[in-house]
Amino acid sequence: MPKTSNPQILCCGEALIDLIPDSTTITPVSGGGVFNTAIALGRLDIPTGYFGAISTDTYGGQLTNDLAQSTVSTTLCPRVDRPTTLAHVTLENGHASYHFEDENSAGRMLSIDDLPPLPDQITALFFGGISLTSDPSASAYETLLNQNSARLIMIDPNIRPMFISDELAYRARLMRMLSKADIIKMSDEDLNWLTPETRPEQHMQRFITMGAKLAILTKGADGATAYTAQHKVTIKAPATTVIDTIGAGDTFNAGILSALFDLDKLTKSSLATLTKSNLTTLLTTATHAAAITVSRQGANPPTKAELCAP
Repeated sequence: MPKTSNPQILCCGEALIDLIPDSTTITPVSGGGVFNTAIALGRLDIPTGYFGAISTDTYGGQLTNDLAQSTVSTTLCPRVDRPTTLAHVTLENGHASYHFEDENSAGRMLSIDDLPPLPDQITALFFGGISLTSDPSASAYETLLNQNSARLIMIDPNIRPMFISDELAYRARLMRMLSKADIIKMSDEDLNWLTPETRPEQHMQRFITMGAKLAILTKGADGATAYTAQHKVTIKAPATTVIDTIGAGDTFNAGILSALFDLDKLTKSSLATLTKSNLTTLLTTATHAAAITVSRQGANPPTKAELCAP
C-alpha cells in the first residue's frame, strides 16, 4: 500500500507560500513550518499525512501538488474558498525574516467544525508554528490535540512574535498544549522569548517535570541538546556553508521523528526507554538533515538517499 494512503505521523498546522526575492524576481515557494516538516518526513520515506485547511486558489493547488510529490497524504484536509497565506521573505546574510498576509486565510480560519476523526494507524501528531497564534485555527488545533492526546504528541512552537496579537492568550494556550506533549522542541530564540529570566537548562528540565518524555533545545550552529528524565546528550552541528536558514528547524523536527520511526520508538511508552545512544542517533540525524537544508536555497529538505550518503 502506498505511504500516501497509510500515514502514521500527521503534521497539523500551517501551509503557506513564501515569496522569496532574488536580484530580479520573486519566486513563490511552498512553505510554512508544519508543511515543511511534513515534506521533510515524506522525503525521508516516513508514512506521513498533513492536516490543515488548503485554499482552492492556485497557490493551494501548488501546496497539494508539492505534498503529493513528497508522498504526503492530504486526504484529511478541507479545501476552502479562502486565500492562501503569503509570507514575504527578506534575506539578510542568509537569515530569513517574514511579513505575512494572513487575514481571513484558509489556514487561519480553520475551525473546530473542520476537525476530522483520525484513523487508528496515525500514531503520532506534530503541532506548531503560526497556526497556534490566532483563532479560530489555534483553538481548533488545541481541540485536535485534546481529542488525540492518547497518541504521541510533538510540539515545536516556532514562535513568531510579530504574529501574536494577544500574548496572554497565546502563552496560556501554548502552556496548556505543552503540558500534554510527549516531545517538546524549542530553539534558543523561542525559549528566550518564552522565559528570558530562566536559564535554558532549567526550563528544559521543567518540560520534563511537566510530563514530556523528551525535550530538545536547538542552538543553530552550536548544535542541540536532548533531555529525558534519565539522560542529557549534546552534539555540535555539522560544519556546512549556509545559503539560508529557511526550513532548518522544520527539517530538524522531521529528523527527530524519522529517527524515532526507524528505531521503532514512535510511541509514548517507547520514549521512556530512550538510551543515550538513541538520543545521539536522534540528534545526529536531525542536525545532519538540517545542515543539508541550510546548504541550499529555501526549505528544500533532503531525501533519505541524500541523508544516508557518505
